[in-house]
Amino acid sequence: MTFTSDKDVLGIISQLSSLEEMMDGLLPLSAALELKFTPVPAYTMLDQAVARFGSRPAIDFLGKRYHWTEIGQMVDAAAAGLQKIGVARGVKVGLCLPNTPYFVVMYYATLKAGGTVVNFNPLYTEREIENQAKDAGVEIIVSLDLALIQDKIGKLAARGVFKRVIMCSMEAALPGLQALLFRLFKAKELATIPNQSPYITFAALSAIATKPAPVVIDPLSDVATLQFTGGTTGVPKAAMLTHANITANVQQVLASGPPLVEGEERIMGILPFFHVFAMTTVMNLGIAIGAELILLPRLDIKLLMQTILRRRPTIMPGVPTLYTAISNAAQGKDGKGQDLSFIKFCISGGAPIAAEVADRFERLSGCKVLEGYGLSETSPVVTATPVSGVRRGSVGIALPGTVVEIRDPASPQTILAQGERGEICVRGPQVMKGYYNRPAETEAVFVDGALRTGDIGYLDEDGYLFIVDRIKDLILCGGYNVYPRVIEEAAYLHPAVQDAIAIGIPDSYRGQAPKLFVTLQPGATATAAEIKTFLQEHLNKIEIPKDVEIRDTLPKTMVGKLSKKELVAEELGKLAAKTPP
Repeated sequence: MTFTSDKDVLGIISQLSSLEEMMDGLLPLSAALELKFTPVPAYTMLDQAVARFGSRPAIDFLGKRYHWTEIGQMVDAAAAGLQKIGVARGVKVGLCLPNTPYFVVMYYATLKAGGTVVNFNPLYTEREIENQAKDAGVEIIVSLDLALIQDKIGKLAARGVFKRVIMCSMEAALPGLQALLFRLFKAKELATIPNQSPYITFAALSAIATKPAPVVIDPLSDVATLQFTGGTTGVPKAAMLTHANITANVQQVLASGPPLVEGEERIMGILPFFHVFAMTTVMNLGIAIGAELILLPRLDIKLLMQTILRRRPTIMPGVPTLYTAISNAAQGKDGKGQDLSFIKFCISGGAPIAAEVADRFERLSGCKVLEGYGLSETSPVVTATPVSGVRRGSVGIALPGTVVEIRDPASPQTILAQGERGEICVRGPQVMKGYYNRPAETEAVFVDGALRTGDIGYLDEDGYLFIVDRIKDLILCGGYNVYPRVIEEAAYLHPAVQDAIAIGIPDSYRGQAPKLFVTLQPGATATAAEIKTFLQEHLNKIEIPKDVEIRDTLPKTMVGKLSKKELVAEELGKLAAKTPP
């Protein structure tokens, strides 16, 4: 088993507000505000699923299946083991794991033991993991015995960064035949784990099958998860998500989506759980309704399609490029297409989804692709498209209990009128407590109690939110604001374009100028000049890219979301190489 080399994904937003704040520029509060959010410890979702759905399927991992009672027993045993090695209320436990049963078990075991989960991307560099661990105060980390991950964790443990390393066995998580094949043919991918401190195996940690000692949790103040985010400044910060933040956001998403049958749904878990989007809309949402979690540790389209057709998931959270990949694979070379009609709930996040991408997937599945918006600081979902009112180009309306304000970026105290473009600010029960150990940054990101998202958007007359762009992604061309998303949307109108990324590059005359990178649809042909000519029909003169570059691939995150930062760094590197010392 190998892993891709991609990285991050997006999150989402919200916080409660009083009726007196209803005015121009605020999203109207719907009758759904009557939904009452009861603050409870996040592990309550798992306990209720175990109690209600004990013998029903809980997890499918590459064909190995677990029922709810089994998962509940594993969580209790691991939580008791964590308490034995020192985990108590507020102690930070890092999870550096791909999507496996271990992630689910150790996430909830940490919360039951009273600890706080800190999510790590297994593909981070050694330096990134170290910086994040030190910033969050993580001394206990849970990892997998794959060399790709353990080589970094082991070096940090040797330097004393981690006092305890809980090592999970990949082979033990696999079904019988796959475990045998893994041992025979993939042994070189395994790390050699010392049989000594600070290492302890997952099996040894969970050896005493007992329940953990009860821990008193205050859902409104106790932090369940520290979720790292670049925020609007690009400096990694840990958003403090309380137990109440997490459970409220799950309730909000469920109240906004189509009717789901508790104990009978199956949810596809290809988005990585260490990202807040999947943590909420796949893992926690699935557990809250007793859905079977169908887990894959990496994005392999062939394996994904085999799994989809084998387990027939009814819920499919994804990102736009994932829906494109599934549609391409499902369509097949003969053009007849696979039957995906068993899917009944799809939510797309992380990036805007092009109408043709959504329409194509909907033709194959018969399921509406609903868009959502949010960020790590909001647990993450802020808005979602109503099932009965899909409006292409919009990320939907505010979730129950959520208020969206559009404020003047230059004067954040000023709330703008409906239809005006400004910074999206959010209130709701899912909005973070603040940034861990960063009081100044926490104060700066709130205005009048509302979270500043760093995104530019507007609300239409029906309360639908439209995202224009990120403040930090704005291209400043000779005093004009140019929004990369406008250029990208125009590029997607060209029939040959598959993916598009627009960035700002230094320009001696205008300060910055747009540059467009595209990939082409399979079998399609087009030149950069042809695409640039096409764009002249859809963009104004300021927005026309200075350069158009056609590439075989574009940078993407681990879940397939297009990523700008690599291209920005590449262009700055080119400029530095040309500049005389």
